[in-house]
Amino acid sequence: MSVTYVVIAFLAMIAMMLAGLPIAVAMSAVGVVGGVLAYGAPFLESISPVVWGVQNDSLLTSIPLFVLLGELLLRAGIADRMYRALAAWMGRLPGGLLHTNIGTCALFAATSGSSVATAATVGTVALPSLSARGYPMRQSLGTLAAGGTLGILIPPSVNLIVYGSLTSTSIGQLFVAGIVPGVLLTVFFMAFIMVSSLASGGATREVSPSLGVRLRALLDLVPPVVVFGVVMGSIYSGVATTTESAALGVVVALGFAARAGRLDWPILRTCFIQTGRVSGMILLIITSAFILNLTISLTGVAEAMSTWVSSLGLSPTAFLLVLVVFYLVLGMFMDVLSMQVATIPVTFPMAVALGIDPVWFGIFIVLMCELGLITPPVGMNLFVVHGIRPDRGNMSDVIRGALPYVAIMLVFTLLLIAAPRLVLWLPGKM
Repeated sequence: MSVTYVVIAFLAMIAMMLAGLPIAVAMSAVGVVGGVLAYGAPFLESISPVVWGVQNDSLLTSIPLFVLLGELLLRAGIADRMYRALAAWMGRLPGGLLHTNIGTCALFAATSGSSVATAATVGTVALPSLSARGYPMRQSLGTLAAGGTLGILIPPSVNLIVYGSLTSTSIGQLFVAGIVPGVLLTVFFMAFIMVSSLASGGATREVSPSLGVRLRALLDLVPPVVVFGVVMGSIYSGVATTTESAALGVVVALGFAARAGRLDWPILRTCFIQTGRVSGMILLIITSAFILNLTISLTGVAEAMSTWVSSLGLSPTAFLLVLVVFYLVLGMFMDVLSMQVATIPVTFPMAVALGIDPVWFGIFIVLMCELGLITPPVGMNLFVVHGIRPDRGNMSDVIRGALPYVAIMLVFTLLLIAAPRLVLWLPGKM
């Protein structure tokens, strides 16, 4: 199958998504039609084993478990206490509570796995306080939209699970690989807040409470730290698989919810319903992606694309720079999951053919998807944060507030390309 047919099929899939068709329908349509055109009706018989295999993959059980983990911690009110605890320690830095926005997003991301949930939860807690204290709304919205992107980089991350399942890459290694880049990107965001606050001459600082108050506030950070330690510690030490570690995290979260007095049937029912909705959507999309993968593998598309890229004589660095531009443009029109499942089956074989490490490439893809979350006009985090702002102002505020963080993430991506050991060092210690 020629590269021309591949491009036409890809554009057709993107067009269906932009037209409003569900992602799963668009991907399945391209996969089924392409397979039938290549092999006729017998191709349809090969789909059912693929669907059965995906739905019975124990690894994908970790997705609803991690979603449930985040829901339990959200409904237990842990995010509120986490924000107050970090504000006690970080509020006196130049930039004040803007640092708390980033820090709380990073810490909540370590238990949630979802960028939209991170931005919505922390934004709901933070914006009333920021507005009451007179913080500029543009900077406040920008930090929340950008901080929310950490939800799909800092493990556990549902998007890393999706990447690992589509490429047969170790989820444990992907999770561990996301720790150092996640922490570094958090530091970059906070450094920008500090420098810009000092440069503007109006650096906002909160009054620091007494040492005793700050030490007591640390108790509110225990739940997310313990959950993160249990999940990542069990994976890193080899004690548990990814799915088992997710189950351990849910058990610990249930304990903290019970301790907070929030473990009753209405809350559990809400958590279960929301988990079912989100997990059903994700697993349906993954199933459709595997159908598309079947067509790609049987028709030799991956080999053809890899051969085509090799014939161009691109170096790995040049190839990655092309992908940066490609994902930056694509992120303006598609959501994160759409980008992942639509492009990974095509770009991953090319990257492997050029000798790019699959674990490193997974972190790179997630970073590119993070950019899509805060690039207009379809940046999901932009809409989420704008939707919960108390003053109902103009959408341009959140877009302008997030733009500096787009530049920071692009520079950070170039840093990872130049120094891949930042990603691969910690997985190498497993």
